[in-house]
Formats: sequence, C-alpha cells, structure tokens
Amino acid sequence: MNNSLIFWVEKYLYNPNLFQKMLSIIFLPFSWLYCFFMWLNFKIQKPQNFGIDIVSVGNLNVGGSGKTPLVTTLASRYKNAAVILRGFGRESLGLYVISDGNKILEDVAISGDEAMIYANKLPNAIVIVSEDRKQAIKKAKDMGAKIVFLDDAYSKHDIHKLDILIESNFINNNCLPSGPYRERLWKSKEVVLLREEFDFKRKTTLKDRCDKMSLITAIARPSRLDKFLPDVVSKNYFADHYNFSKDEVEAILKRDKSDSALVTYKDYVKLKQFDLPLSLLDLEMEVDEKIFKIIEDYRAKKD
Repeated sequence: MNNSLIFWVEKYLYNPNLFQKMLSIIFLPFSWLYCFFMWLNFKIQKPQNFGIDIVSVGNLNVGGSGKTPLVTTLASRYKNAAVILRGFGRESLGLYVISDGNKILEDVAISGDEAMIYANKLPNAIVIVSEDRKQAIKKAKDMGAKIVFLDDAYSKHDIHKLDILIESNFINNNCLPSGPYRERLWKSKEVVLLREEFDFKRKTTLKDRCDKMSLITAIARPSRLDKFLPDVVSKNYFADHYNFSKDEVEAILKRDKSDSALVTYKDYVKLKQFDLPLSLLDLEMEVDEKIFKIIEDYRAKKD
C-alpha cells in the first residue's frame, strides 16, 4: 500500500471530509456486523492463567496512541520483566527473542521498529516478538521473567491479564470499516482506563539539535508530533513502519540543504545504520504513581 493511500485512509478514519463521511455511512452495516463478531469473540473466550503476572497496555483504535513509551515507562520499574509484541513491519515471521535481558540478539529487520525501541530502552528486559502471544508468554516464563507486558493485547480475551487502555476520543466514533475502532470497551470487561494529562503526561527531549533540520518520520498519524516540533525546513511523512533507504533520506537532506534529519526514536532505530546526521525527538512518559499501585495490587491478588 503506497503512502498516499495510507494517508487517505488515516484521514477517512480520523478526520473525514464530506465525501469520506458519506462513504463511512455506506459502510455502517459492515461496521455493526464487525462489532457484533468482536463482541461474540469476547463472550466465547475463556481467559487462560499462565501462572505469571501479565499486564496488557493498548488502545481501542487503529494507529498510534503512545503505547510504546507507556509500556517502556511501566516495564522499566520492574526486575525480571519481559515485553511481548507482535512486531508489525518486521521482515520475519514466528517467535524471535530480540533481547534476552543482557544483549540484543537480532537486528531491526527481524525485530521491527517497536521491538527494537524496547530492546534499546529496556536493556535489562526480555523482548520477544511473536504472532502467538501465548507461545511468547511461555517462552518469557521459561527465560525467568516474573512479569510480562503485552503491547496492544486488549483483544486477547483468552489470556488472563490486567488490561490497561489509553483513552481515545475521535470525531469518527465508529468501528471498522466506518471508523477507527477495532473493538469496543465491553461493559463486563474490567479495564484500567488512562487519560492523558491526568494519569500520564508526554515529555519530549530534543537531542543533537541542528540549525536546519528536516523532519523525516514513519509513524501513524504524524500530525500528532506538531505540538512538540521545533522549527523545521520540511515535514516528510512516510507510512507507519516504513523501511527507509539511505538514498531517499540523503535526497531529502540535500534538497532542503539541512544539517540533519529530525526523527522519532521509532525512526531512529532504523536510520542509525546509515551513519547520517540525525537529531532525535525522544518521547517519554511521566506516569502517575497510582498506576503502579494498581499493578502492584493486581500482582498481590494473584499471589
């Protein structure tokens, strides 16, 4: 799927124009049917207990919401932690241990960008990518993990876990394919709902700043960065999880006569191999202590 189509879909889901709103209305019967099957899936699943503390951090919509920095902040508090994720955008299939808690074992092509962020920012944590979360949980337990953080696993209703969700509010409030929601917040499902600016705050740090920088990024809904950005020569958006080539990054820097490429950490883990001048807009989370208390209470109840 090319960039222009991906950005059209993002606009359709999150900020539709008149034509896209009409298209969304046409798709409403399919959205209702989709939501019904997701509810049915929730009702028939029976949670399996793996004998280990499991915390899922996710959101209900497609695209980014800050899960990665939130998981990083939460997992950094614990010893013998593991982070498990599917690994979108990776050039591999199956289960891979990206970090064993001592060293990084795979490159970014195998891990995908988000898993490599965890491997770099959580050097003492086990990081595993796998389409099969249950298999990955068993692997993490075998490797000595005492607490597992699942990146984006609200919909895994067959896993016994503490569910933490980042609250999302959009103009378009429909389920796929009419709107951005993959699932609803089911009334009988217990979750911890986090609100930005109340339960957590985003904090950005600009590292290796240059006088002239070109923003180059491949994250979902890149306009989310606008409120954190310094002055840049240009904004260059690529599809989420896009794999850059050195030539195209060099071409942008040459065109703009920029001193560096301004990137997020998600872009940085892919671009650092090219040995090009990079400025890093690093995002971290400040999390209210009550969230850690909720996690500790959950762990105590399981003991």
